[in-house]
Order: sequence, then C-alpha cells, then structure tokens
Amino acid sequence: MKYFFYTKNIFFVALLFLAPHGFSQVPESEFANDIRNEFSGNLDASSARKRVEVKRTMVAPIIDGVLDDDVWKTATVISDLHQFQPVDHGQPSEDSIFYISYNDNYFFVGARLNDSEADRIIARQLVQGGGLGSDDSFEFILDTFNNGRTGYHFQVNPNGIRREGIYENPNDLNRDWTGIWQVESRVDEQGWTAEVAIPFTTLNFDPESEEWGFTIARTIARKNEDMAWSSFNRRINPTTTGLVSGIRDIRQGKGLDIIPSVTLARTEEYTSGITDKRFDPSLNVFYKITPNLTGAVTFNTDFSATEVDNRQVNLSRFSLFFPEKRDFFLQDLDIFSFGGLNQNGIPFYSRRIGLSRSGNPVDIDAGVKLTGRVGRWNVGGLAVNQGEFDSLDSQNVFVGRAAANVLSESSVGVILTHGDPTSETDNTVAGMDFRYQNTRFSDSHSLRGNFWYQQSDTEGLTGDDKAFGLQASMETQNNGFGGNMNYEYFGDDFNPALGFANRTGVESINFGGSGRYFFRGHKYLRNVFSFMRFGHTRYLDTKEMQSENWFWRMLNFNTNRGDQLGVGGFRNREGLRNDFTIRPGIVIPAGDYTFSGFQMEARLSNQREFAPGFSLNIGDYYNGKRMQINARADWRPNENINLGLNYNYQDIELPEGAFDVRIISANANYAFNSKWSWINLIQYDNFSNGVGLNSRLRWNPQAGEDLYVVVNYNFDSEGTFSELSSNNSEIVLKYTKNFRF
Repeated sequence: MKYFFYTKNIFFVALLFLAPHGFSQVPESEFANDIRNEFSGNLDASSARKRVEVKRTMVAPIIDGVLDDDVWKTATVISDLHQFQPVDHGQPSEDSIFYISYNDNYFFVGARLNDSEADRIIARQLVQGGGLGSDDSFEFILDTFNNGRTGYHFQVNPNGIRREGIYENPNDLNRDWTGIWQVESRVDEQGWTAEVAIPFTTLNFDPESEEWGFTIARTIARKNEDMAWSSFNRRINPTTTGLVSGIRDIRQGKGLDIIPSVTLARTEEYTSGITDKRFDPSLNVFYKITPNLTGAVTFNTDFSATEVDNRQVNLSRFSLFFPEKRDFFLQDLDIFSFGGLNQNGIPFYSRRIGLSRSGNPVDIDAGVKLTGRVGRWNVGGLAVNQGEFDSLDSQNVFVGRAAANVLSESSVGVILTHGDPTSETDNTVAGMDFRYQNTRFSDSHSLRGNFWYQQSDTEGLTGDDKAFGLQASMETQNNGFGGNMNYEYFGDDFNPALGFANRTGVESINFGGSGRYFFRGHKYLRNVFSFMRFGHTRYLDTKEMQSENWFWRMLNFNTNRGDQLGVGGFRNREGLRNDFTIRPGIVIPAGDYTFSGFQMEARLSNQREFAPGFSLNIGDYYNGKRMQINARADWRPNENINLGLNYNYQDIELPEGAFDVRIISANANYAFNSKWSWINLIQYDNFSNGVGLNSRLRWNPQAGEDLYVVVNYNFDSEGTFSELSSNNSEIVLKYTKNFRF
C-alpha cells in the first residue's frame, strides 16, 4: 500500500508543476467552441448562441440600488428577453432592462425591472442566503470558462438579498457554495431596480479567454412567470448560455484570502454534571496559484455555526444519507463529483471527515486542498489530518481527482482516495468515469449518459472489491416523452471508506419514463405530466431479489400559480435473508414480501402567504399495513416573519407488533433587516425520544463577515413535550471575517 502514499504526493507536485505550464496548449474556450460547433449538428441558425460585447468602465458605480451612475449610460444593454415559463419563447408580460459592464476588479450588473402592478411585487425573504424561489427575483449565470459544464449562479430579490451557487455539472446547482459580492435593491412605482458588483477575486476564470458564457433571467412570482435572455428547452444552465465578449485585462489581486475565526463555547452535560468551556481560534487560507487554480489550507477547523441536519427515521436495512453543509468542504465541491453518482457508491463523501459514525464532531487539526481548472482539465486534491477520538488515533486521508473536458459537454476522468477516517484499516479506492451530455440532442430533448468503474483495496478483504455502472437518459421539459435507465454492480468487498456505499454485494437495474403536456391559454392549468420508475436489486451470489420498487404517478396537475395535485400507486417487494428488526422488540421474519398501495399529494405554491401541503400513502407493508401522512404549512405574512411546521406520521401494523413514527419540526425565523436574522429550528422524533433546539442569531454586515450566537439545547422526552428533561446544551459565540488581498 505504500505506493499510494507516493501517488498522492506526486499528485500534488504534478498539479503545482503543471499549473503554470498548463495541461494543454489549446485554450479551453477555443476548444469548447470548436467541439460545440462540430457536435451540435442539430442547431440551425435560429438557435445559435446570442452574443453581446460588454463595455469596460473607468468609474465604478455606487452600489445603492439606484441606477443614477454614469456607468449605466454607457453599459451594454440587454432587453430582448423571452418567456421560458409558462410559454417557451413566449412574449414576457413585463419589460426588463439589464445593464452589464466591468472594470479591472469587478463585473457589474444593473437591472430595471418594470412592473405594471408594483404594489403586488412579492419580496418576503429578508435573510441573507435564504431561498428566493417564491419571491420576485432576477438571476444570472457566469460560465467563466465558457465550457458549458460549470458556472456561477447569482440571484437577487427586491430586498437586496443575495443567493448564490455553483454548478457541479449542468444539472446540479450546489446552493451551499458562498461567494463574496455586493448587491442593493430598491422598489419604486415602476417596479424595482438593483445593482450588483461581482469581484473577480470571487471567480475562477481563464485569463486568456475574452468570452464568457452568460445568461440572465427574471421571475415574476405572482404570475409564476420566468423569462430569460438565453434559454433552451424551458431551462437555463451553463449549457444554455449566450456569450459576453470583450472581457480582458482583469485582476484577481494577489489572489489571497485569509479567513480567521474565533469561537467561544460553553457546553454542559446535565446527566453527568460536566461543564466545559473552550476557546478555539481557527484559520482558513485560500490562495489562487493561477487565476483558475486555488490552494486552501485550514487549521483547527471549526464548524460550530453550521446548520444542523434534518432528522430522519430509518425504517430500512440501509444507512441514511445526509448532505454536506460545511463551507470548507463545499468550496469547489463540483470538482470531486464522480460518474453522475449522488449517493450509493460515491467514492468521496466529505461527511466521512470530521464526523464520527454517530455524527459527533471530530477535530480537524489541519487540511490542504488544491482545486481548479487548467486548460481543459478539472483537477482537485484534498489532504486532511483528523484528530484522535474515542480510542482511534489521528488519521490522514486523501482524495485526488482529475477530469478532462471532451466533446462539447462531456468529460472523462479519474479519482483516487486513501484512508479511513473511522478506523486504522488501510483503504484505497481508484476509479474512472466518462460523463456524456448533449443538451441539444433535438429541439426539445437532452441526452445524458455515464459510465464509471471503481476498485477498492482494503486491508483484510480479498473478495470481489470492484464496482461499475452504466446510465443513459433522454429528457425534455417541453411537451413529449422522456426516459432513463441504468445498471449498477457493487462487489461484496467493495469498500469506499472515504465514500458512501450502503448496499454492496448486489447488482441493480432501474428505468423510468415520463410524459408532459402544456396547456396553452388555460385559465387555471399550466401542465399535466405522468411518470413511472422501476428498480430491481438482487444479490450477486444467489441472484435472489433483495428489493424491487415500482411507482407510477398517474397524473400530476400543475396550476399557473404553482399549486400541485397528484395521484399514484406503488408496488414493492423485499427479500429478507435474515430477520429484520424494524423496531426494538418487533422483528420481521426472513422471507419474500410483496406489498402495494395508493399515494396522493396536494400542495399550494410557496408564492402564497399561507402555503400548506399534504401527502398520503396507504397500503400494505411487508406482512401488515401502513398509513403514512406528511403535512406541512408555511406562513410568511411579511418579509420579517417566516413560520413553518412539518409533521411526518406513520401508523404501522404488523403481525409481530404495531408502532408509529412521528417526526415533527418547526421553524420560527425573524429577520430584523437584511443584516440581522434569528433562525430557530425545533425537532422531535419518537424513535430517539429527543427534542432538539437549534437557535442562531446572525449578524452579516457584508458578504464575507459573520457574527453568530448559536444555542443548541437537547431534551429527553418520555412521549410528550410536557415531560422533558434536559440532556445537554451548548452556547457558541463565533466571529469570522474574510480579509482579501
């Protein structure tokens, strides 16, 4: 196994050596455009990419939301938007005028969004970084490498709230990524205006290219209307962008970000009476080795202000998946995505680092990360020293990833991981993948495919340790049909210790299909669609069925306001090799089980002030019965108050015993203004009989600076909220600030 240690060191050295010289002498933008032209034979002249030249300014605007600066008088104007919802390439109901410009250090966007009913503009989000899906807003995409694969997403509402994300691939927008940028908005009698400044220090880009992929879009919430400058197949993403040209001689400064933070915390265990106080300084440093290659170092990393996970109750035989929420690991997370996988079989799952198997935090003493793009290559390396916990000594882990862009929208790459953060067992995984995409396969269809292969090497395991898969799909957002299918194989001893695999020793096949129809001019209905999916998983050794799932949403209606109503049915099979303890004292005997049932769902759009939702599943369950109810309600009477309640209830009756499942969560959020917010989450589940409170007071005077006061309080419950006893608590004061040079 020693050669893997040499491999990871060589990987970092190779990246550092190749960064200044480049993996290829062909600029990415030139390569992408040549291949795009060669492999986009279905495009005719009418569907060619839009193009504008952006004008440079010598005087930066004052970012106050008022378009009275001289820069906007000479800026490039974009006003030829079209609808993509509800009518693809239809005429917008309101006029929108956008202005774009740049100087040495910033990319500027101005917006004049006219509205004939300005008093009906919806702007209820006042928490920085909060969701804007139910507000009036505008958004734009910067594909700084002009490769049609990745890009930055920025979104603004009339309250001047920032929402950003980064595309891990054209279909997956990671909204947990955060960047430093400025925005201010104003509402007036004609509609609303906004000014945006994106520092080039926030972006990775190719300094040799003067062309960026770009599109801009607007949403009018009360009409559920979306319009864009450049879109395709009712979508906007990096593959649908037009071009802005003329971007040259821009600066990223020294490319150095120094982000210190200080944490003061007090914890108390009430059962033992133990109280602990801590003072934790930590440091993150980011340095752009080249304009598109970033190195990062972290010391004594602290995640105390990170959002808590949503509670889940596991009624399956397989471990649950929780998404990553920690900023250090979210930075350039798209680089490490592999094979189109999002759960079972992913070779790198960052939550393996810094968290124990039970989910408790583990110290990260130091970490180094190198991510970015060089020519047509996307490269990433991560090495972390995790502190000791329980009886386990400190562990070193590593992941390296490189993928080359090929064809117009596709890539081929390799990945290598080494280490096991939860044991001292030697473990390595190596893999390769090919990801194919053609978003312009036809006038209304996109074609996607993935092939991947992985091989693990685990000390003490000598069996079948390979895994591979093949997937293909054809999709449409317009009238018509689409479908997908995939095959996956996971050997008995396949063990991605730094990844996530909750099913091994199996092979599975899955396929699905969908159909959609848009109504034209209907007073209430926008579209109706139907879809079905089928999955079959069997054991490799005996070829016996492990599980089989079939679901059919017969009809799903969507209204012009965004309300939904759907009905469907399901049929499942489970093959239990061993007795399955679904609940303490309730054991389902080994054997084959077939059960089916009915499902319905109804919900009102979040654009409404009060938005309830309800779903019902009822039918057989193993050798018994189950009724499952999910109810939710969100109430947002104004921009300051946001209240939400979610209730999940399952009533399960089996011959071996009966039990119920209850998960309750409540949000009570108050935004004082765009800089101060108070976010509260209370959760309860009757499996752990625990109640948890997470309360976060946040001061965000500007992007890149935060002060948090966080209170976590956990109670034990004997079945009712009136019978609570304190378990543990934590009070955290954390301040962090980004110093950019």
